[in-house]
Amino acid sequence: MAQQHHYPIQDLCWVLGVPRSSYYAWRHRRPSPRALQNLQLRETLSTLFVANRKVYGSPRLTVCLKSRGLSCSRNRVARHMRELQLIARQKRAFKPKTTDSHHPHPIAPNRLAAAPKPKAVNRIWVSDITYIFTVQGWLYLAAVMDLYSRKIVGWATASHLKTSLVEQAMLHAISSRSPKPGLLHHSDRGVQYASHDYRQLLSSLKALPSMSSTGNCYDNAAMESFWSSLKTESLHQLQFLTHHAARLAIFDYIETFYNPKRLHSALGYHSPVDFELINIHEENQKIPVH
Repeated sequence: MAQQHHYPIQDLCWVLGVPRSSYYAWRHRRPSPRALQNLQLRETLSTLFVANRKVYGSPRLTVCLKSRGLSCSRNRVARHMRELQLIARQKRAFKPKTTDSHHPHPIAPNRLAAAPKPKAVNRIWVSDITYIFTVQGWLYLAAVMDLYSRKIVGWATASHLKTSLVEQAMLHAISSRSPKPGLLHHSDRGVQYASHDYRQLLSSLKALPSMSSTGNCYDNAAMESFWSSLKTESLHQLQFLTHHAARLAIFDYIETFYNPKRLHSALGYHSPVDFELINIHEENQKIPVH
């Protein structure tokens, strides 16, 4: 009781209509099992919230808690988050950028629209470019995502929008994944992806090019969603003086958080790396042993 240092306990109990015996019983009562469980839940919830960069809401934190052996409902987690004032960073409104497709290079058909959902890695890759402001000037980021696991398999940055930017991102992906012939590669109609050099790179892989329909950036929704997560959960929280500082932040987000740790709702709340490992293990289990 907040007033016990200013007034006698007997007087306070009389005002509140509470027997002194009840007050002392309450003071010496041990916390209930539910109260102790809530205390443990809150401590773990706060730790997980900070450990996951303050970007997880109640759905992902519920999954994290259950993986720690703390079974609870999403509503209960949301209630404790409100009481602890744990507010996840919210994504900004989705505003897809438009692509200047006024160039003389060939345009590939949209093969992604009719393609079935990939059932293994290295079947469908999607690629795109975004930009990051720094005091030194704009930094451009190209990335390649494996649509099966949403893993970023290659990325590159540059201070320009030349074809070499997307080539470096693709070469990074190729060196880490070694895709087989038949890979479907989807992008927008930008001059970088339609250029002779990039088409030659895809041809050397025996990959099938695919491009979004005119003015429809939603065809590449998986990459647009990644850009939104990258900027909301990392880049928009920081101010970069140099390109080098921005590159370090991009590396930190992709390689130490997004790929290995960030739970993805489309993957059953697994990270891209874990999703691939789980499914590779399941496929190996199906192989008969002779």
